[in-house]
Amino acid sequence: MFHPLRVSAIERITDDAVAVTFAVPPELRETFRHTPGQHLNVRYSVGGDEIRRSYSICAPATAEPDAPVLKVGIRLVDGGAFSTYALKELAVGNVVEAMAPTGRFVLKPRPGHFAAIVGGSGITPVLSIAATLLAQEPAARFCLIRSDRTAASTMFLEEVADLKDRYPGRFHLVTALSREEQAAGLPPGRLDRERLTGLLPALLPVSSVDGWFLCGPFGLVRQAEGALRELGVDRSRIHQEIFHVADDGPARSVAAAVTAPSQSTLTATLDGRSGSWPVQEGESLLETVLRSRADAPYACKGGVCGTCRAYLVSGEVRMDRNYALEPEETGAGYVLACQSHPVTPEVELDFDR
Repeated sequence: MFHPLRVSAIERITDDAVAVTFAVPPELRETFRHTPGQHLNVRYSVGGDEIRRSYSICAPATAEPDAPVLKVGIRLVDGGAFSTYALKELAVGNVVEAMAPTGRFVLKPRPGHFAAIVGGSGITPVLSIAATLLAQEPAARFCLIRSDRTAASTMFLEEVADLKDRYPGRFHLVTALSREEQAAGLPPGRLDRERLTGLLPALLPVSSVDGWFLCGPFGLVRQAEGALRELGVDRSRIHQEIFHVADDGPARSVAAAVTAPSQSTLTATLDGRSGSWPVQEGESLLETVLRSRADAPYACKGGVCGTCRAYLVSGEVRMDRNYALEPEETGAGYVLACQSHPVTPEVELDFDR
């Protein structure tokens, strides 16, 4: 369900990125109270076309009696309809519709040693995670390893510096710039698997870190995951969120190609209501639902954000791409509706589980 939210502030944080804050009315405070690391799915009509996108919340999480702070980071993407609109036209006072915060790339504050490897706008959810953890849990430590092109392109530079000043004994910051020399810190270059495999043990006790959070472009996340696995980190301690994947990029955990039935019927449950519809040739199961239920959840339609996650009650499907679901989720029967196509004549999904 979408709710109208008024833009209360827009801050230019780099030449190609802004931070947008939304005012939360009192009656929606609990609806929009987020867990650190979650994102907002927003929609807006531009030129008569509905645009939906997913943006991570960068503000620390709050609890009663404090009001929730909804602040997201938006970086300009080549050809990106909403990011272009946000940077060039969106103004304070405009109303944007948003769903309640969602997402499973989260860390509820608890004692322990945590670390993140992020690239570019991947800092956005991790900033909320680190700031909330350090403020609410005195027995926690956090190491942030971030990669950016240049210092000028680095999002939330001041906010991260503030964490370093506020928690000098519990927050460790390591910065890598791929296209610029630094006066202090790592030499320029990308954080690939080989470099991370040698670097991480020199920075922190890798095996004793309670949770690793990887966020950013597909290439960086995969390289970081490979380095951690090579260093013996159990996959259960590695949490990932990918922000962008090229259209021709390789997908993960996708079933082998199979022949689709000539006719198939989808039954889906959404917000307690069920319906059945024929699946038209070539369309995804999400598209099937959207023909009759405009309230079906989705954002990216690219298999990245996980907003359209649904439980496969019966039947079989194949997914074209999957960058959002962990193996435990697919093993438990969850699929991405935007990437799923029927393999059997009858398929049933449950969006409410």
